[in-house]
Amino acid sequence: MTRLSVNINKIATLRNARGGNLPDVLKAAKDCERFGAEGITVHPRPDQRHIRYQDVYDLKPILSTEFNIEGNPIPDFMELVLAVRPDQVTLVPDAEHVLTSNAGWNTKTHHRHLKEICSILEAAGIRSSIFVDPDPEMVRYAVECGCRRVELYTEAYASGYQENREAAIAPYVRAAEAAREVGLELNAGHDLNLDNLRYFKTCIPYLAEVSIGHALISDALYLGLETTIKAYLEQLAE
Repeated sequence: MTRLSVNINKIATLRNARGGNLPDVLKAAKDCERFGAEGITVHPRPDQRHIRYQDVYDLKPILSTEFNIEGNPIPDFMELVLAVRPDQVTLVPDAEHVLTSNAGWNTKTHHRHLKEICSILEAAGIRSSIFVDPDPEMVRYAVECGCRRVELYTEAYASGYQENREAAIAPYVRAAEAAREVGLELNAGHDLNLDNLRYFKTCIPYLAEVSIGHALISDALYLGLETTIKAYLEQLAE
């Protein structure tokens, strides 16, 4: 079964636009769980333009599903995750001022650094996942870093889906097969939506988790949060 982890960054973005606590990020996270989400994802960035570090501290004690924290393992981020101890930390190589994540790790070039980070996380009882492009070589070097999962960066798949979905999915199938060969569990995320999710899941049926935020929250503006989460779960159904 593939878990749906809802990324609630966009809810925090809306709150931060006006200050105050509307919408309530904590309530939204609990509602996502109540409506069937099997995990909550946040991606705090240094400028705290959406999820704030304090949100992460506040979320941990109230969640009943898996808690996944994404981010670049700079010192402040590592201090945060080691204090909060979520179920999973997804390591993402985003620069400080990027609008959104736009590349996976080069696990060969950054092998030593990632291995050190994964070792720290594993010692703290936190499952480590490395965000990678759909490249079998990057997957194979990832396992040598000591992570337990890789998350495939799916923007290229989403961009190419309408024109030629078979060509768009092909590199992801190869990367997923490489992950299975080396014993890594598999996550996926970025620009997955109600149009392209079922095909991705059908072609890669052994996905452990998908993390979806922007599209899901956008759909919820029209469909409502409960209906939207149920719709995404239906796309993941066996």
